[in-house]
Amino acid sequence: MFNSYQTNTLGYDPALCIGCGMCETVCPHRVFHMNGRLAQVVRAQACMECGACQLNCPTEAIVVESGEGCATAMMLAALRGSKEVTCRC
Repeated sequence: MFNSYQTNTLGYDPALCIGCGMCETVCPHRVFHMNGRLAQVVRAQACMECGACQLNCPTEAIVVESGEGCATAMMLAALRGSKEVTCRC
């Protein structure tokens, strides 16, 4: 199984969070968790930089450079039929 890396481009500003919960809902790796009316990053290392959280955050509290990380690498490996997954980790 492909391991995530320790450094990624995920950025989150809790001061902009309105508590809508979309980040928690759309994240495939459960990086976010709602703590009352505020999202918290609870598994930052699990972020594969797919960009779903950023696209669904109405206040732009989340930024991530999708297309740079592991999600893109996994998709490209599958499309190319490669058994090795490499990304810019």
